[in-house]
Order: sequence, then structure tokens, then C-alpha cells
Amino acid sequence: MRAALVQTTTGIDPAASARELADAVARAKGEGADMLFTPEMSGLLDRDRTRAAAHLVEEGEDRVLAAVRDAAAKAGLWVHLGSLALTGGSEGRLVNRGFVIDDSGGIRARYDKLHLFDVDLESGESWRESAAYAPGTGATVVETPWGGLGLSICYDLRFPDLFRALTDAGATILSVPAAFTVPTGAAHWHVLLRARAIEAGVFVVAAAQTGRHADGRETYGHSLAVDPWGEPLLDMGSAPGLGFVELDPARMAAVRAHVPAIRHRRPVPAVTRA
Repeated sequence: MRAALVQTTTGIDPAASARELADAVARAKGEGADMLFTPEMSGLLDRDRTRAAAHLVEEGEDRVLAAVRDAAAKAGLWVHLGSLALTGGSEGRLVNRGFVIDDSGGIRARYDKLHLFDVDLESGESWRESAAYAPGTGATVVETPWGGLGLSICYDLRFPDLFRALTDAGATILSVPAAFTVPTGAAHWHVLLRARAIEAGVFVVAAAQTGRHADGRETYGHSLAVDPWGEPLLDMGSAPGLGFVELDPARMAAVRAHVPAIRHRRPVPAVTRA
């Protein structure tokens, strides 16, 4: 697979995001990509909930999703639209939902973020994602022409049980779209992505938000692709743009032949506390 990753500084105008993503689809196809990966919250990134509410709709009415589906069909390109903020969650809350779109514009899979970011950072930042979003209720692996693609979103990265479930279900590529904060990104982004790749001998593709956003937040960037040995194949730094990487299945086969950890997995027995 020739994968394209788009690194964005998404703002408060979904119409602008729709144009940017449609352009990225066309550019990725023009440079020979098989699939484009976009970050978490690719359509709208706005922590002012009153202002954001005017743009929040259900899936079938979302202009960013519609624009990306149309662009994918026109280009003949698969897209993992990392996630969108949508209405329709339980108890009147939103969902943080990712989509896998095929080269005809059809939706092949959906995934709602399972783990919600409720933290207080030493920098003074405080986030309560669960105040606005309902958590997902399941994990998703979608079949693509290049193998099983396991879906996650941002904070999910810190929960290895999810990725074990995905790779047990046949995922050979893990996608981790994100909008990591700068403090947590600088400390943990690279090491966690590399760990997820090493644990199962799979590729990891992580398209990320970057820079200072219109709502005042700042994200870490460094969209990353990691090979099954844990070696970074692409690091996009802090600038917005489009990056490309080749994911060769022969590399995964070689790594798993050398260290077949995924074949050595066993059910974890009950823990005895002595």
C-alpha cells in the first residue's frame, strides 16, 4: 500500500475543512496513493460548545463526510476519515466517529471512540471529553485490499487491550487518528505508537492535528507511520501538509518470522493476589 497522511490544523469552519480534505484526496490520488488517512476531528475542532453547536449534525447531514465521500468516488481512492464530531450519541451527547470510505465513496466501516479523554495536565490544561461525548461500545476491523485495518482514535492509544483485540481479529494495519496535546504528545506519542506496532508486528498509521487552532488550543502534530519492527517510516513534524509512505506486507512477514509474538499469545489466567 502507498499510504497518504494529511496533517491539518482544523478550525471552526466545517466548510473550509470540507474543501481542504477534498483537495487532499485529489492530491493524494495524483501522487499515487492507494489510501488517505486523516486526523481526529477532521471537520471541526472547537472547544466553544455554544459556537460549535451550530455546525453539529447527524451523520447523514454532515457536509464534511459528504464532501470526502464524493471526492473519494471521483478520485477512486480509499479514505480513513479519522473522525468527525456528530450528534446522535446516547443521552443526547455527541459521538466522535471515524469512517472508512472505499474508492466508490461507500462507507465500509464506522468506529466511535471508545476511551474518552478526561484528564488534568501539569500544564494547566483540563479536558472532560465525556461531558459532551458518548463512548463507543465496540471495536472494528475492516477488510481492505491491503489487509485488515484496525480502527482507533487518539486516547485509545493508551489502552493496549484494544489493540490486542484488533490484531487478534486479523488487523495488520492499525490506524490511530489523533489530536494529541503538546505536553502528552512530546512525552508519549512516539513511544506508544512504536509499542503498538512492536507488540503484534503490524504497521501503524497515525494522522494527526498540528499547530495552534482557531479555538486557541495547540496540538502536537508529528503524523507518524511505523513499521512492524517499531521503526518510524514517516514523521511529518509540525507543519501541515501531505506525506506518503509505502507499507510492504513482506516486511510484516519478515518481522513475524523473526519474533512471532502474536503466535505466542495465550489467554491471560486469573490473577492471584498473594
